[in-house]
Amino acid sequence: MTLRSVPIVDRVTDAFFALDTDFRFTYLNERAETLLKRSRNDLIGRVMWDEFPHTVETQFPDGFHHAMDEQVPVSFEVYHAHLETWFEARAYPSETGLSVYMRDVTERKSQETSLAQHAAAVEAVHDAVVTLDRNREIVTVNNAIEKVFDTERSELVGKHVETLTQLAGISDEHAVEIGQAITDVDVGNADKRRLELPFSDGYGNDRIGEFQIVPIEDDVATVAGVVRDVTDRHEYERIITSLHEVTRWLLESDDPEEICAIAVHSGSDLLDLPLSGVWLLDEEHGYLEPVAGTAGAHDEFGGLPRFNPNEGLIWDVFEAGSVERFDDLGTVDDLYNPDSPIRSEIIAPIGTHGVLMTGSLEPHQFDETDVDLISTLVENTRAALDRAERERVLRDRTDELERQTERLESVANVLSSDLKQQLSTVADTLEDRNEAETESGNVNGSDIKTDDWEFPLAEDSVTETLDRAERLVDDVREFARNAATVGTRSRLDLEDAIETALERSRLDENRVIVEQAATLRADTDRFVHLLETAFDDAAARADGTVTIQVGLLGFDATDDSRGFYLLDDAAEIPPAAHEQVLEPTANSAGTATDRKTSIDGLGLALVRAIAEAHDWTLSVDNGENGGTRLEIRDVTTLEKQG
Repeated sequence: MTLRSVPIVDRVTDAFFALDTDFRFTYLNERAETLLKRSRNDLIGRVMWDEFPHTVETQFPDGFHHAMDEQVPVSFEVYHAHLETWFEARAYPSETGLSVYMRDVTERKSQETSLAQHAAAVEAVHDAVVTLDRNREIVTVNNAIEKVFDTERSELVGKHVETLTQLAGISDEHAVEIGQAITDVDVGNADKRRLELPFSDGYGNDRIGEFQIVPIEDDVATVAGVVRDVTDRHEYERIITSLHEVTRWLLESDDPEEICAIAVHSGSDLLDLPLSGVWLLDEEHGYLEPVAGTAGAHDEFGGLPRFNPNEGLIWDVFEAGSVERFDDLGTVDDLYNPDSPIRSEIIAPIGTHGVLMTGSLEPHQFDETDVDLISTLVENTRAALDRAERERVLRDRTDELERQTERLESVANVLSSDLKQQLSTVADTLEDRNEAETESGNVNGSDIKTDDWEFPLAEDSVTETLDRAERLVDDVREFARNAATVGTRSRLDLEDAIETALERSRLDENRVIVEQAATLRADTDRFVHLLETAFDDAAARADGTVTIQVGLLGFDATDDSRGFYLLDDAAEIPPAAHEQVLEPTANSAGTATDRKTSIDGLGLALVRAIAEAHDWTLSVDNGENGGTRLEIRDVTTLEKQG
């Protein structure tokens, strides 16, 4: 290198240095000094490998030796770890050594890396991405574009964007919207634009796409379009909206079975769940009873089973209280029915009311979205059942208040007629006696003879009359009690209760025949009062002695309502009066004299009140050979003995 050429080399923008045949520095320009962070004075005459030992492990030695030995120019890119710099090196050999030009390409390599990473990211995303130049021609597309539209990128790159909108089946009106959005972003009128439009994929399926148009910095492309398939999201929003409408239907019903039917069929229609059913807890018997099912479930299984405690996944999930998804029942142990064709299912508790189950004949048919939607459906169903339960309780309370009002009105009638009559009789008797004493002139009655005055109550003494009044007051008090005041129910022996009732009644001893020993759970005092009143009713209808037969009901295979009956041989209550004698009217309490159906107190009306307080039912009928037959049913705790 001549001295004349040095100033020119010094002015080049690339770093330049010269090496002799022993790889000693013979020259460095200013840019080389800056790049190598060493001065000319430090490096001239020194071997490159000694001054920069880190370069020994790079492409420099191989490249420079190859250029020198073969006398051919070489170029390569190398990363200098010590300098944390990427270099592009070009070496030109001569007889005296090498002329080396080096350029810092760190920024370019960083951009290339970013672009490569960006390209890899674009290819990896599920969204379809397309880039356009200023002429609206397609520069690049990613794999998602090829998959969505079932095409090759070679069919799109270089074509006008209209090629893609036509391939997507986008209407002319919406294509104009896309074109305007691209223009707005390209000329800077908007930072980005977003559109939701219908399109068709490459397989003819109607979809909804979210189109986002954004600017990009690229040597060729100026705008990128990102298409995200939001069909599932739209469908989810549609279903949620529909479920809100279903909720309105659910809350309009107060019938639990109707509510469950709405839930099941809503799941079938909205969520495409054709194999579904709802089970509600039968609190009395403690099992899950099927109350609603889809037509598909009935067709597939011929009906839904009942689940007792600890039977099957349905009971387990109900007890656990949280929604469960089973992707493959083939891997689940202890199935209720191992031969069931159902392979996957979701079981969702409806609060404490029961469960909803939906299944599929294929494994892995449900995802978290299905779980979310079913959870929403069962939560709405739970709210509807809670409301129905509250309204039922309110109705029951209202009915009970109405019954209580009627009961109190009846009590008032009884008190105003029967009790008044009993006390009036006593008062009249005493008045007659006082008048007799006055007429005789002896207030103390010491000179009155029994032959001169006959006691008006020939058949009943005053004491008996007052006893009858006291019994009436007791019956009124018993009748006026609310059903909720039933005391603790304990297990009692039917024969023992009958014996106690006989001692308190007006029925002769040994006049009750018990066919079968039995036990039941009841409020002992009130149950004995029931029997006592029934015995007194029979005694009041008898001309002489009366016999009562007590038998059990509901133990026959054809009759599942358990209870017992009392059949007497007294004068029968006429069929037309069967309902009348159960009402707490004056005629049922002892004032009827036209037929023998009267007793002291409220009679069979009181028997029914005590029965209903225990949630039992009372009916009156006639025996096959005459007499009256009282049947008390729904005594679920009644059990035979012996």
